[in-house]
Amino acid sequence: MPIAVIRAETFYLPGPPRRGQPPADWSGYPAAELVYLYVTHRMNRRVPLPTETVPESYFAHVNQNRWVASCVCGSAAVVSPTDPRYGCTECGYGWASLVFPGDVDAVEAELMEEPRPHLRNWFHPDDPQNPNAPVVEPPAPDPEVTL
Repeated sequence: MPIAVIRAETFYLPGPPRRGQPPADWSGYPAAELVYLYVTHRMNRRVPLPTETVPESYFAHVNQNRWVASCVCGSAAVVSPTDPRYGCTECGYGWASLVFPGDVDAVEAELMEEPRPHLRNWFHPDDPQNPNAPVVEPPAPDPEVTL
């Protein structure tokens, strides 16, 4: 049975507890903030949460079976349709809104049907970075018009 498409809630998890300490519980945090907890606790980097919302939005896409958003700086993070925000832990860019497909469940179900689950990728049809977008040829010049 193929693995479901991975979201931030199942990707960014706390590490094993230290001896004598209770396990960390990140279940009360919004999905977009989990990457910040992960970077702080698992990578030992202090990265503050964004404090402002930026006017830009990004298209979420599925890359190698994970919902991902890519930043203008070249970094990326696993995201979730349950919290359509993205903040970059590398450049500190503020909260940007994410554009997911209208029916996330249908996209995930379609990806589950593919014969090679390790190569599952999907791009929003309106995403300018979509490598599968149809190429629109410019109209041929009118031979009647001379310059």
